[in-house]
Amino acid sequence: MQQAAMSDGQQRRRRHASRSLLAWYDRHRRVLPWRAPAHDIADPYRVWLSEIMLQQTVVKAVIPYFDSFTRRWPTLADLAAARDDEVMAAWAGLGYYSRARKLIACAKEVMERFDGRFPDDEAALLALPGIGPYTAAAISAIAFGRRAVVVDGNVERVIARLFRITTPLPAAKREIRERAADLTPAGRAGDYAQGMMDLGATICTPRRPACDRCPLMAMCEGGQAGDAEDFPRKTPKRTKPQRRGLVHVAFRGGDVLLTRRPPRGLLGGMVAFPSTPWTEPAAGDIQPPPQLVPLTHGKWHEVPGDVTHVFTHFTLSLTVWIAQIDGDTMAPADMWWSPISQLEEAGLPSLMQKVARHPHVVSWLRRQSVT
Repeated sequence: MQQAAMSDGQQRRRRHASRSLLAWYDRHRRVLPWRAPAHDIADPYRVWLSEIMLQQTVVKAVIPYFDSFTRRWPTLADLAAARDDEVMAAWAGLGYYSRARKLIACAKEVMERFDGRFPDDEAALLALPGIGPYTAAAISAIAFGRRAVVVDGNVERVIARLFRITTPLPAAKREIRERAADLTPAGRAGDYAQGMMDLGATICTPRRPACDRCPLMAMCEGGQAGDAEDFPRKTPKRTKPQRRGLVHVAFRGGDVLLTRRPPRGLLGGMVAFPSTPWTEPAAGDIQPPPQLVPLTHGKWHEVPGDVTHVFTHFTLSLTVWIAQIDGDTMAPADMWWSPISQLEEAGLPSLMQKVARHPHVVSWLRRQSVT
């Protein structure tokens, strides 16, 4: 009898939560370029593209990239047919470049295996490059209307507060998912998933949640206790290790020396200034890449002010070296001379854009572009 009563209670809670949330979503939904109107099923290509871009990236940063991609490649077939270097260049600045490489691989695989149509169930979606459990659930719910448990960072925060889950993240993820599954309705699955995301993004925010405007306040244990802002609890983060390296900016008249990073690893396949490997500080003195040493015959000189960049697992400091190269010097193997005037179109990732904005590099760029 007790188990049956719990089941009835869960069903009532699910119906109440979904009705309240969907009514709120119909009135307050965010207008985003990848979204279909409420009650409609969205284009799978646009849902997939937006979800890949939104991984570890905020909506505000994604919107201009999404608009640019969909203007340039309006369909999956267009994207699958694009040159890899063009896609990587268009992605430059958005970060987490393995996403772009997997985006290309996924587009081609859907064209080859599924005749250009995304599969509509989570298991088949999970087998595609770059699609994990969250993304598979989001595509299944939003693009195909299937009931799926969609849990991103915003939803984690909402659920942790609704049920006042004291276990800290990441250990709480399993319990949060189970609670989210209890609330997820069968109908309007896509709208419900997006409503939960919107609730976390606009009402149930990390700081100063607007509990008085929350459609789920009546059932929120954190809100009723007055400590919603204390959830979700998190395990203290470890201090990120430090790495360092050298980055080399060489000029030859109106040109600057560029290379392409190896296809695997950080910034894989991206256009960059030549640099050394990124080592731990204890690795000793860092030597320039051997192919650059004969290029300048000792003309490299260090400029003050390192370029720092925070990656997911470490913080990087790059010391900048600059050199002026003779006008008839050939580029080393796997490098090329690119016009300074075209540097903004080269598709430099954020780290290399920081190098290009280094005050001494900017001074040299300006000096060379007018000579």
